Amino acid sequence: MISIAIDGPGGAGKSTLARQLAVKLKFIYIDTGAIYRTAGLAAVRAGIRPADEVAVAALLPRLKIGIEYCNGEQVVTLNGENVNAFIRTPEASKAAADVSALPCVRDYLLQVQRELADERDVVMDGRDIGTIVLPNADVKIFLTADIEERARRRYEQLKDTDVTFEAVLEAIALRDEKDIKRAIAPLKAADDAVVVNTTEMTLAESLDKLMQIVRKKLQESGGV
Repeated sequence: MISIAIDGPGGAGKSTLARQLAVKLKFIYIDTGAIYRTAGLAAVRAGIRPADEVAVAALLPRLKIGIEYCNGEQVVTLNGENVNAFIRTPEASKAAADVSALPCVRDYLLQVQRELADERDVVMDGRDIGTIVLPNADVKIFLTADIEERARRRYEQLKDTDVTFEAVLEAIALRDEKDIKRAIAPLKAADDAVVVNTTEMTLAESLDKLMQIVRKKLQESGGV
């Protein structure tokens, strides 16, 4: 099986680009950030503070987080409910940052992610895929962009809601800080990752750049 790991901070375009890259390669796309957001959402819905490890650990056995595919799109379910529409808000982003710092949550979800990669060719994106989840991935890419540009992109996704640009920018800055400083699996580029800054790139240009990187890496390794 071939695995492609795409890491980076929120709003860098990981999910959009990873999804389109998977389509071009005919691989399965796995958005691990959505899985952590779902765990965070579950804590919020249960009235639990997402940073409370004891309470979250007690909640985990009652959760069934699943991944399904509908017309090529990943659908994340929480106890059978499609929660795609609820996991991209600033509240869900903050909750995801809190739960992802908990060892119990990371242990709970790590094996699930690895099993998915063992079963099929995948493009998997997140914040620690190349460093922790799939350290032996065939291709590792670290996507980034200036924080204002990342906030603008996320705001465009949420502009039909009541959220403000300032709230989105603040949420991304807070998530960055927590991800970088957390003791377990902090956000950073793997030593063998190719770093791509998409600030000045269009979506099409970014996708073309990633395809070039993947083709070159797989050719070098004999993967294609």
